[in-house]
Amino acid sequence: MFNKDVLNLTEALLKDENFRISPAEACRLANLPEEETPDLLLGANKIRQKFKQNKVVTCSITNAKSGFCSENCAFCAQSSYHETGIEPHPLLSEERLVGDALQLYEKGATEFSMVTSGYMLTDEEMGRIGRAAGIIKEKTGLLLCSSLGVLTRERAFQLKASGLTAYHHNLETARSFFDQICTTHDYDDDVETVRLAKAAGLKVCSGGILGLGETWEQRVELALTLRDLDVDSIPMNFLNPIPGTKMAARPLLSPREALKCIALFRFINPRKDITICGGREVTLRDQQSWIFLAGANGLLIGNYLTTQGRDCRADMEMINDLGLVAEKGV
Repeated sequence: MFNKDVLNLTEALLKDENFRISPAEACRLANLPEEETPDLLLGANKIRQKFKQNKVVTCSITNAKSGFCSENCAFCAQSSYHETGIEPHPLLSEERLVGDALQLYEKGATEFSMVTSGYMLTDEEMGRIGRAAGIIKEKTGLLLCSSLGVLTRERAFQLKASGLTAYHHNLETARSFFDQICTTHDYDDDVETVRLAKAAGLKVCSGGILGLGETWEQRVELALTLRDLDVDSIPMNFLNPIPGTKMAARPLLSPREALKCIALFRFINPRKDITICGGREVTLRDQQSWIFLAGANGLLIGNYLTTQGRDCRADMEMINDLGLVAEKGV
């Protein structure tokens, strides 16, 4: 028999676009027994179909500046606190940034983000990102995004003026768990960057990493925080433990637990783009196509920052085989 709580909440979200599930209701969904996870997935898929139809966002990124990061995020291969064997490099040239964008555009990406390591860029680096963005905007139909660390008000408006449409800045996890992950900056630094980007007229892409050791209640807390901040797109990552980091020994989430996480975020954020990113290959394995059944409407194609992704052609074939259509999101 279909879980009545899931059914009632699904129907409420479908019938009333102003309905929001409460924290208590979200926690009840999070704590459903494993055998009722399929009910949650089916409900999330109904909500996705209502608000996103058959449209899929296909994001792509380039590791524009790698390594040497001053922050001690426990999961991160680019942190200067970890010995992970990655090859660090300074900010890429304008020509390389543009070239990477053109390659991913030809492979089917609808969005492109320039991602840098570190707490904040220098003025010269910000200028280079802005110039590259202008060229990419002229040559492609890509929706342009960047992830450049924390922002000031002036820099947020500078990015908007350069032609960027969106800014990416993950909260990573719930406020109540953040000090277990990072102690070199405050959670409020990240929240304020999200607010500054929105105030500058940029769409905001903000999510986190699941499987860091957080509880189900803390997953709900993160999803609710993102709802309260009214972010436009939510990237969901699953921990891919990197040797040399503090999280190296953490086990992967099971495919079913990862899919349940996606469904939970869809119930809490029914109208937002939910994009599945890093860790999906190792976590979901041959169940990657299930992300859409679980309520996602986007995925990151191509490689990640320090790990390899799946072949772009395989992802585009998966989208087409499911009768879905890649298009621009936020």
